Amino acid sequence: MKSLDLRVLSSKFALLLFAAFCFTITSCGDDDDGGGTGGGTNTGGDPIASFQFEVSDSDWRVVNFENFSQNATEFAWDFGDGSGTSTEESPSYSYSAGGTYDVTLTASDAEASATQTRTITISDPDEAIKALTGETSKTWKLYREGVSMSLGPNADSPAEWWAGLSNDGARPCSYLQEFTFGLDGTFTFDDGGEFWAEFGVFNNVDGCANTTTEQCFEATPANMVNECGDDVSAWLSGTHSFEYDPVTSTLTLNGEGAWIGIPKLGTTGESITPASQVAANVSFESFEGFDVMTVVFDYGGAYWPIRYASYSDASLEPELVTDAIPFGEDLTDISPTELSRTFASAEAADFVLLDTIASGSAITFGVENPDGSGTLVGQFDRVATDFQELQMQTSPDWNDLNFENMSSISLDIYLPSTNDYSGTLTRNVVVGFGDRSQTEQWWTGLIQYEAIADDLGLTNDEWHTITFDLSSPNFSSIDGQTPFDRNDLDMVYIGMGGSGHPEPGTYYIRNFVIR
Repeated sequence: MKSLDLRVLSSKFALLLFAAFCFTITSCGDDDDGGGTGGGTNTGGDPIASFQFEVSDSDWRVVNFENFSQNATEFAWDFGDGSGTSTEESPSYSYSAGGTYDVTLTASDAEASATQTRTITISDPDEAIKALTGETSKTWKLYREGVSMSLGPNADSPAEWWAGLSNDGARPCSYLQEFTFGLDGTFTFDDGGEFWAEFGVFNNVDGCANTTTEQCFEATPANMVNECGDDVSAWLSGTHSFEYDPVTSTLTLNGEGAWIGIPKLGTTGESITPASQVAANVSFESFEGFDVMTVVFDYGGAYWPIRYASYSDASLEPELVTDAIPFGEDLTDISPTELSRTFASAEAADFVLLDTIASGSAITFGVENPDGSGTLVGQFDRVATDFQELQMQTSPDWNDLNFENMSSISLDIYLPSTNDYSGTLTRNVVVGFGDRSQTEQWWTGLIQYEAIADDLGLTNDEWHTITFDLSSPNFSSIDGQTPFDRNDLDMVYIGMGGSGHPEPGTYYIRNFVIR
């Protein structure tokens, strides 16, 4: 009786072990997609197909398969990609690309077979970054079709302030520069031997006198000095590093002088000197033979989109245009003795030759005088953009101005105390001249006069007359130049409250006279 009891116990124990084994590898019961197909006898039982798999730690493409089949002597694997097979017992297989695959194992003996199919998914951990870097590295250049960069207040109006740069010969050196991103995290910039003298860096910087005209110049350390005398040679060719976050679509360049788009564009604003880190938003589009990357610097009031292309088929890249077609026209010159505007109304009776045009700020004619006197004046309202001004040009005909018969500027201004001057909004006023007819970027050739309210002791809620001597501007694109040195100026503007910020404000103006 004791021996019989032991045999029963032993049998029960063996069954428990087998059940536990099947449960552990999850392949003995329902996982078996097919039973034996042969009709013969098998003293060990029909084959049972079962396997598990694991992706290699060192290579995401390689999958290691472990065979747990029973009662089988031969094995046939189909790895589900249309070409991969094996007869090894526990093979490893390298997939050519990420994806979802149905892997089938057929386990056989001499008389029967069984199969198991399992679906596996493998993915490239670097798949997102490869839109930027390719398999090893990827080189980007400014896109030569359409507008490659522009400037506006937001994504809905990306070119409101500057219609943009195109491959029209205006800035060929910028289209030669290359930006290469490596899968290993390296970022390499190649300046192509030339650099562009960017507005607000190499020229047109308030308070600085060193001047380089907006143009392409030889990219040498000796030439890389901004208008204020700072060494900016770190912007030249060099190798840096980068990080890319696909969740936030943020590209971060690390290293002194690393840049993309325009050298002066930084993470939170513009700078005339190199930074140690720059971040921007990026997005990608794929086309037949090439990809397009859009880099966006969004300062919440100044929106810079820049488009780059990377070609797998180099024949698709358009030829570079190196000779610019002249912009606009040379207007007929006039030499008036007076230009003026009262702002009491929009009628011709209230201005001499000087009519308003579409501008970055708003003017309302004929509002009641804030001092309560009952006379009519103009209301100048800032809008929520960084750069704005009230623009005017000669009317009824648009002409270039010779200033030989004029010597001064005067303007009455009223500074309401209801404005919030505690932040970036100022009480200052500027008057300037530019060339709109022949210069697409009219702001690159300015002559400007500025009155600092605090320096002049101007009080709020009162009218003040501001005057300027035409021969003594506060700022000129070419240092020392005055309106008397120009015969191409055709636009007059007034600015209130400062520039480079979107703070709103309301001012009043009247009796603008140049004579």
